[in-house]
Amino acid sequence: PPPPGTALRLPRSAAVRTASPPPGAMAQHGASQELLYVGFNQDHGCFACGTDSGFRIYNCDPFKQTFRRDFLNGGIGIVEMLFRCNILALVGGGRNPRYPPNKVMIWDDHQNRCIGELSFRSEVKAVKLRRDRVVVALEYKVYVYNFADLRLMHHFETISNPKGLCALSPSSSTCVLACPGLQKGHLRVELFDIRRPTLISAHESSLSCLALNLDGTKLATASERGTLIRVWDSHSGQPLHELRRGAEHAEIQSIAFNFDSTWLAVSSDHGTVHIFSLSSGDAGRADTHHANGAGLDDSTVAENTRSTWSFLSTVLPNSLTPKYITSQWSVAQFHTPGHPAVPTATRTICAFGSERNTIIVISNDGSFYKCSFDPVKGGECRRECYARFLQVDDDEFRAAD
Repeated sequence: PPPPGTALRLPRSAAVRTASPPPGAMAQHGASQELLYVGFNQDHGCFACGTDSGFRIYNCDPFKQTFRRDFLNGGIGIVEMLFRCNILALVGGGRNPRYPPNKVMIWDDHQNRCIGELSFRSEVKAVKLRRDRVVVALEYKVYVYNFADLRLMHHFETISNPKGLCALSPSSSTCVLACPGLQKGHLRVELFDIRRPTLISAHESSLSCLALNLDGTKLATASERGTLIRVWDSHSGQPLHELRRGAEHAEIQSIAFNFDSTWLAVSSDHGTVHIFSLSSGDAGRADTHHANGAGLDDSTVAENTRSTWSFLSTVLPNSLTPKYITSQWSVAQFHTPGHPAVPTATRTICAFGSERNTIIVISNDGSFYKCSFDPVKGGECRRECYARFLQVDDDEFRAAD
């Protein structure tokens, strides 16, 4: 499966209520929903939403609501799926939380009940799952549990981490965890299979976003400045790529690798998703034939754009060469409609789709996009599918508690 993408958790002040649905869409079930959380599962084939009255599960391609569960007494602030199985991790959220925000509830939807519970002294910021681990991020600590019996295996202290930044490799062949270190801009990468950490000084300013690839061998990071995305070898801590989103400050909201780590997608609060090529150098070849972004050899895949002044890097010494002119810019881009005229449509998460050279983009206004990009010519992505996912309402997939 492809590596997991970044979830979009909306604090109470940032949560948005969807517009009133057209007659017949959701009117028979009452008021509009407040979206509290959106996140992909580990293979990017589904995404889950937490609302002020329950949670919903959607298939990405083809787009379809596959399940929803409504609770009579409260909202869900985090919904973490475990691939496509019936087990989920839930954390209460919103104005009337279903569960306390300092507890992680392991929910079995076949049994329609919680089968496990983890309690903490402070608010849970994020939860990550794989088949053998449960990872919980608090503001100053990250806990790692064995999934089978919820036994505590490891815990790590971090610098203040209000976003709950952490990434967990989903591959069954390796187990890698990345989280902030104890200093600003630093990362701790735990290589559980060889029982040693890698410490990386990634950025001068605080971290804003991070993501691991499928097997945990590569790590992408962005700082709160949001101008550069750096890709690292997670085992050695050596830099592999420095990618430039733009010159102005921005909040990087999600980062995602494709299946074979030959492409990287990045979304920001500027309303743009950037797609970078990672196929140059030693970062991986694009000569495989997996669906989501491969099937071409290196000679036919577009290279990232470079500054017209990049030739100076061959003339000037490294100490005198500005990083701006040596950075690589994105091959392709997708601009969410309405930006910047509609500020509420600027929070997005992205991932690579199951079809070759496609991305999935989800916005906090309830918009779902499937887009395709040209891996040779690059440029603006083509919108292939659009849906308003909070307006999907099918009684066949509704369950009430």
